[in-house]
Amino acid sequence: MKTIKNIGLAIFLIGLGIFTALPLIGTYSLDASTFDNMVSDKGFKSDLFIQSMRNKVVGKEFNGMLGLSSEVTEALESANATHRKNKEHKKVIYTKTHDMAALIGKESGSGFIAENKGLMWFLTFGLGIIGALMFILPNVILLGKKGIKNDGIYHENATNRGWIAWLVFIFLVGFYLVLYFRPEFAVNWTYLVDPISESLSGNPAGHWFVYGFMYCVVMTVMAVRMYIKYRQNVYQMVRTTSVLFFQIVFAFLIPEIMVRLQMPYYDFKNAFPLDYDFFFQWNLKELLNSGGIGLFILVWGIVLTLVIVPVMVYFFGKRWYCSWVCGCGGLAETLGDPYRQHSDKSLFAWKIERWLIHGVLVFAVVMTGMTLYSFFAESGTVLGIKTQSVQNTYSLAVGSVFAGVIGTGFYPIFGNRMWCRFGCPLAAYLGFVQRFKSRFRITTNGGQCISCGNCSTYCEQGIDVRAYAQKGENIVRSSCVGCGICSAVCPRGVLKLENGPPVGRINPTEILLGNDVDLMELVNKKQP
Repeated sequence: MKTIKNIGLAIFLIGLGIFTALPLIGTYSLDASTFDNMVSDKGFKSDLFIQSMRNKVVGKEFNGMLGLSSEVTEALESANATHRKNKEHKKVIYTKTHDMAALIGKESGSGFIAENKGLMWFLTFGLGIIGALMFILPNVILLGKKGIKNDGIYHENATNRGWIAWLVFIFLVGFYLVLYFRPEFAVNWTYLVDPISESLSGNPAGHWFVYGFMYCVVMTVMAVRMYIKYRQNVYQMVRTTSVLFFQIVFAFLIPEIMVRLQMPYYDFKNAFPLDYDFFFQWNLKELLNSGGIGLFILVWGIVLTLVIVPVMVYFFGKRWYCSWVCGCGGLAETLGDPYRQHSDKSLFAWKIERWLIHGVLVFAVVMTGMTLYSFFAESGTVLGIKTQSVQNTYSLAVGSVFAGVIGTGFYPIFGNRMWCRFGCPLAAYLGFVQRFKSRFRITTNGGQCISCGNCSTYCEQGIDVRAYAQKGENIVRSSCVGCGICSAVCPRGVLKLENGPPVGRINPTEILLGNDVDLMELVNKKQP
């Protein structure tokens, strides 16, 4: 079995290595007719940009994206600067420079990679999937009897911030930096999944399709690992299946099929304010101009946020979304499961968590208020502040850096729920309802607790579960996502996830513990 695992690991690393090398290689050559069609389709009015492209890019061959990207970027920035200086605003091209480079690169790709998409898919995604499964599946036999093996996580480089974890960290951060900020280097990745994208939406793949497809593949493979590891726990098996279903069907397949049917691209499970641009002017106009389906999406989005979300949290806690439906939570629970023990349990981290996550929620609500005011008042400013600038700031700082680069890239070092715990505005909203008006709680039996610490070690949200269990306190925390791992790893069955009556949900004394600090807060209020 060990030999099979080692072979699988080698195959996986070969596929990953080829995938990682693709952004740096490839041949690109843009012919005149293709460029002319692009100018016509996109409606470019900048004669300076068009002429510069014809002089420096069209008809020339570039080895690697770096040379092509620099030429396209220089041409676009120079042309726009001149047009703005001459106040020729109608000629300014508002496409971002790196998005333009990605667009040009996609149309000009040639050579082995662009012409052998199926083979390249097998050499990257195919080998990655086969190798990963060969590494994971033997665990069914190696683990022997049912049970979760918790020994050794702090003695392995991959799970104790060792060199393997740091390599994973570097890869994930690099991947998200390319995805969000240099999409032209993802062009070769888009060729790999062009046939899949064309079969679903009828369009060639873009870098976001690559991300969506890769997201589903990674979650599926790591879900197999979850099925094996937690196969004695029905709750974990069903929960893993749920997040996998909602990611593949609702977040990936349905939106792509909707595009093919000339409908707006929309993920029906993505609730505001996690879907922070739902009320942006461009999205509202697109929905209102899309007829009945657009109006339905608009109403659904509002009802989901204001009615369905709080009602579901009341009955089932925030776990119904964060651990059963959400794609961010789904990736955290599958890809991020090996790193859940890295969540900081200190009182200091808890204080930062409260201020930061609620600060992001306030930011999102204020930004949305400004956006709606600008939309109905047909004004680009609120109290002298440009609404677009606020939106751009949120998109960059929260939507890209926090949710992507930090939220997922930092899994191997800081745990798998960095985004959910410290940054997600929807998690803050759900948690607020859960903390004060919900039937959900985790009950404990202090008499059976042996203080092994498994529950606290594996709590991805940084909750010192053992402190509650030792005192027999119900766990009612706004940050708890109800993943149930604390219960799954408890050797004595001390912890149980329950949806009961609100009465008795919170004990008179709520214990909030850090690693070394006891903070007792007497909650003097009547139970509802």
